[in-house]
Amino acid sequence: MESSRFRSIYGGDQIVVKIKSKIEEEINAIFSSDRPWVAIVWDDPVNLMDYVTYVFMELFSYSRERATELMMKVHTEGKAVVSEGTREEMEHDVARLHEYGLWATLQRGDQG
Repeated sequence: MESSRFRSIYGGDQIVVKIKSKIEEEINAIFSSDRPWVAIVWDDPVNLMDYVTYVFMELFSYSRERATELMMKVHTEGKAVVSEGTREEMEHDVARLHEYGLWATLQRGDQG
């Protein structure tokens, strides 16, 4: 009884509705399928450059030239985007990269 009185005095119902609406907007933005997601491979002190190149060729069917280019980006810049797609596809790619022992994460493509 006390909480409903508090809400009616201070307009709490309107605040709750606005907060709920904002949360739903943010959730929809995160999970919308029209926004691309990316898989990122990070530099690590463990895997050899030839091995990383091999993994990129094996998993993504990249040419040796493209795989080497991405490997060098990981090595020199600390990370590289290696694939792009839906969130589910990137979760799958990251899991596969982990199976090969690479450090990988996913994020929305518009997060830079």
